[in-house]
Amino acid sequence: MGAPETEVLIRQHLIDPEVCIRCNTCEDTCPIDAITHDDRNYVVDPDICNGCGACVPPCPTGSIDNWRTVQKAAAYSVAEQFTWDELPVQQELPAEAAAVDAPPPSDGGQQNAAVSAASTTPPWSAAHPYLNLYDIRRTATATVAGNYRLTDADADSDIRHIVLDFGTQFFPVLEGQSIGILPPGADASGKPHYLRMYSVASARDGERSGYNNLSLTVKRVVTDHEGQAVQGVASNYLCDLQKGDTVQVTGPFGAHYLMPNHPGSNLLMICTGTGAAPMRAMTEYRRRLMAAGKPVEGKLMLFFGARRPGELPYFGPLLKLPPSFIDMHLAFSRVDGEPKTYVQDRLREAGPAVTELLKGDTYLYVCGLKGMEAGVMEALRDICITAGMDWPALHARMVSEGRFHVETY
Repeated sequence: MGAPETEVLIRQHLIDPEVCIRCNTCEDTCPIDAITHDDRNYVVDPDICNGCGACVPPCPTGSIDNWRTVQKAAAYSVAEQFTWDELPVQQELPAEAAAVDAPPPSDGGQQNAAVSAASTTPPWSAAHPYLNLYDIRRTATATVAGNYRLTDADADSDIRHIVLDFGTQFFPVLEGQSIGILPPGADASGKPHYLRMYSVASARDGERSGYNNLSLTVKRVVTDHEGQAVQGVASNYLCDLQKGDTVQVTGPFGAHYLMPNHPGSNLLMICTGTGAAPMRAMTEYRRRLMAAGKPVEGKLMLFFGARRPGELPYFGPLLKLPPSFIDMHLAFSRVDGEPKTYVQDRLREAGPAVTELLKGDTYLYVCGLKGMEAGVMEALRDICITAGMDWPALHARMVSEGRFHVETY
């Protein structure tokens, strides 16, 4: 028999009806239409909200910045929130529940995507992030320094590496943080396009070390999750940018999905597609430390999946990293003549090495399409059971200690 399921918690975003002045700023700002209202209250739909935080800085009263940790199955509904005169108090939670929090904002190139993430706590040694320096009313202007295709010319997916330069503007970011992009123009109703969130793919000292720039990993969106033809507003805008074009940027965002800074800490990274962005940032920062002769000591292990090698972002540079620096496991699901292989399959194959790493000073990061999340969690559970480890207890401890971070969209 399998291990008993653990209650899943979410950090639910709520609006305080006693403080809210019904100015509509939050609803106008929300990039994924998670906020709505009636003639009584403004409320947040828990089935849509991804915790991006875009609505928080513009709120004039602070009523928008309220959160309650609740069981996912018992989240406060929109209908229930419409009846409130005041916010509910924080309820006591089951001790065995596995905490799950809203993520740092990142769509990995997929706009309007629901996102889930684990851990409300950053690693204890993580650098202190700057947050919300720029919002939709006061944006930073970045100049495109480069835009080139990462995937093969004949690949179905067009994934781009885009470098943005901030010149003399103050825009510091850490690995794992995200920025907001404001596409120009208006939607069919005449309203300005909502901002979209993208994970930063470069190290904290810039895409080029010592430069005030950063990079994004962006997939051109031409179909939705059901395979229907769409024209992704922000992704197509970004993928079509030319060198010298300017972009309006907000952020930085994200206070939890950060990497540890202390020597000896291990990174276990699991990603698919454009979910490689934060993994590339963390790997590059560690590589630069090593190149500079600074102590790192900790191990890097990467599980990275795509349909084919030609659709794997950064495939060429990855192969140049020495095995002594990173233990790499690539999974391809659409290679002619070979069985479909996913990251969870590679995890099982490397089970003993993974569980050995989990016994140490290890921080685990997952990023990619939401469909991967269940398979990854099942694989981690299974390999821990095989190794005689209590996965539910280990998972809960890693979450509480800021060692377990999931971002899926």
